[in-house]
Amino acid sequence: MSTLNILMAGFGGQGILFLGKMAAYSGLMDNKQITWLPSYGPEMRGGTANCSVCISDDLIGSPLVINPDILIAMNLPSLEKFINQVVPGGTVLVDSTIIEKKVEREDIKVFYIPATKLADENEIPGLANMIMLGKMLKETNFCTECAMDEALLKCVPPRKTDMIELNKKALKIGSEL
Repeated sequence: MSTLNILMAGFGGQGILFLGKMAAYSGLMDNKQITWLPSYGPEMRGGTANCSVCISDDLIGSPLVINPDILIAMNLPSLEKFINQVVPGGTVLVDSTIIEKKVEREDIKVFYIPATKLADENEIPGLANMIMLGKMLKETNFCTECAMDEALLKCVPPRKTDMIELNKKALKIGSEL
């Protein structure tokens, strides 16, 4: 990997910024150069949120991701806004529980993951973001599993340590899809 540009997008409250933080920290734990650039509307929960993450072996010139190699779309407005910016040969992960629309582009790899449904069925509501991250890891190998585990310990705040095992469960569900 030279440089990997990732864009994650959805509604505020879906854990988009945490998803980006986990991806960035995973790269950091693998001794890569990283940037993490969150973007969200003033309404936060329920509004739009997206996050640009760059992971690179080299210095990163700009933290803004305009043409992502990987797009995670957790809602329809995000998919519609960013799908045409994905580079040819890129990877798109769609939460198919929320987005019924199919991607028409044939020059990219698209994975439809019923992440929200799987999170609810496995009694881990709110962790669809981590299911998507687990699937992204499986399909792109953007970091090592060890780095992902270390990132989880860094990103989950001390007051929520009870969430670590639930997050691991969600990552495993995603990686086994």
